[in-house]
Amino acid sequence: MCDQDHFEDDLKRYSRRDLGAIAAAGFGAAIMLPRAADAAEVSSNDVRIETPDGECDAYFVSPTSGKHPAVLIWPDIFGLRPAFRQMGERLAESGYSVLVVNPFYRKQKAPTAAKGANTPISDVRPLARSLTPTTHTTDAKAFIAWLDSQSQVDTSKPVGTTGYCMGGPIVFRTAAAVPDRVGAAATFHGGGLVTDQPDSPHRLIPQMDAQFLIAIAENDDERDPDAKQVLKKDFAEAGLKAEIEVYPAGHGWCPPDTRVHNYEQAEKAWARMLALFESSLV
Repeated sequence: MCDQDHFEDDLKRYSRRDLGAIAAAGFGAAIMLPRAADAAEVSSNDVRIETPDGECDAYFVSPTSGKHPAVLIWPDIFGLRPAFRQMGERLAESGYSVLVVNPFYRKQKAPTAAKGANTPISDVRPLARSLTPTTHTTDAKAFIAWLDSQSQVDTSKPVGTTGYCMGGPIVFRTAAAVPDRVGAAATFHGGGLVTDQPDSPHRLIPQMDAQFLIAIAENDDERDPDAKQVLKKDFAEAGLKAEIEVYPAGHGWCPPDTRVHNYEQAEKAWARMLALFESSLV
C-alpha cells in the first residue's frame, strides 16, 4: 500500500474540481462536515501529554456531560491541523471522548505542515521518517494512559483508535501495544500495513484483541493488490473481525482539506467507522 512517496503523482489522477477555492481560502480550509441530527454538545481543549520522549501537544474534545468511550486519532503526514480538529469534534458529537495528537511533537509543535494538506510531501516527509515502531508504541501507551485518566472517559468501555495514511501502521501498533484496552481500530488509506520486513504492522495481528475497519484507496490497492488478501487471512487466523474494503477513491481521500478528498466515499468510510464503534466500544 502507498508509502507517501507516490502522493504527488496521485494528485494528478485524483484532483479536486474545487481545489482553487480551497487554496484561495487558505491552508486551514476544509469542507464543513455534516452534523448528526442528534449531535451532542461538546467542549474542547488544547492539551499537553507527558511521554517518555517529552511533551506532546494534542487536541481533546468530548461531550459536555457524562463519561464516554475514548478514541485516539492518528493524523496523516500533514499532522494535527484544523481539518483534524473538525473531525475530532464531529466524532465527539457522536458520543466519544476524542484525542487528536501531534505525532511529530519531538520535532516541533503543531501545525507542522506550513500549508496544511497543500504542503509539498518533500517538506513533511522528514517528520514522518523521524518516527519508528518504537516511538509508535511508547506514544500509544502514553496517550491511552492519559485518556484513561480523564474524567470524561468511561474506562469500563474499550478504547477506539483511527489512523490516516501514515497513521495506519500506528493504529496497528497501538492495538498490539495495549490489547487489553483497544477494542476497535480503523485505518483509512493506510500506508505500509503489509511489508516484507520483520517489523511489518500486519505481523502484530496475533497480539491484538480489536475489531478492525480497513478502508483501502484504489490506487494503493493497484500498487499492492495482494496486501488485502494477506490482511484478511491473518485477521481470520487470529479470530478477529475485520472489514477490509477497497474504496473507489485516491490515497488521502478522507480528510476534508486534502486535494484528493472524495466527499461521498469519505462519508461512507465515516459511517462504517461509527458502526464499528457502536458495536465494539460497549
